[in-house]
Amino acid sequence: MADKKRPPADRLPISQRIDQRMENPKRRKMRPTEWEIKGELFMNCSCEVVCPCGISLGKHPPTYGYCQTWFAMQIDDGHFEGESLAGLNVALLIDIPGRMAEGNWKVAAYVDESASGKAYNGLLQILSGQAGGNTGVFNFLVSEILGAEREKVIIEKDGRRRKITVGRKIRGEIEMIPGKDPDTPVSMQNTQYWMGPVIYPAVGLKSKVMDYGRVWDFEGKSGDIIPVHWSGPGRR
Repeated sequence: MADKKRPPADRLPISQRIDQRMENPKRRKMRPTEWEIKGELFMNCSCEVVCPCGISLGKHPPTYGYCQTWFAMQIDDGHFEGESLAGLNVALLIDIPGRMAEGNWKVAAYVDESASGKAYNGLLQILSGQAGGNTGVFNFLVSEILGAEREKVIIEKDGRRRKITVGRKIRGEIEMIPGKDPDTPVSMQNTQYWMGPVIYPAVGLKSKVMDYGRVWDFEGKSGDIIPVHWSGPGRR
């Protein structure tokens, strides 16, 4: 009887490819711990409006087949192993070569310069997926950490607009899409998106990234604003 040939990796179901990466002994080790974050995340990416990645749980290809994006997060309340994270801002630069769910993300993190040593290290563990819980998915989606540094991360909110400034490295501003009722922005409710079930689609107004060899401009491109409530394993 002829041996069955193993199908090429790129033809395997996404879930099976992820399982294989999780079994890789060289991947970062997850060390689940106790943490919680409440706040708001907003982002701008290279997709045309509206980005298909979140609503499809990363299974649909980005508009141009790859995803380049920045994330900004304002933490209103939260902690890492008892150390307060309240009032801290964080930004991420993320470069994804294909579908979000297929992994191979390259990520750089910028953590509020006012964070204590424990808060800084805790946020890096949370955002790399090592702390488990909601962001544990990052542990097998992220293949390379480009860098992590303390920065002055400035986040500004003005009605439907959100703005982030990380020196000259990330300067972005997005605005929610207005609905029929001008006082109520368009939203997607009850989604299965791991970041949060409510998504407010947005459009990039001014949006530039210049760091780690990346020079991106997302003006007119897709954005999202997402209320977040994340926690470590076993909390929800």
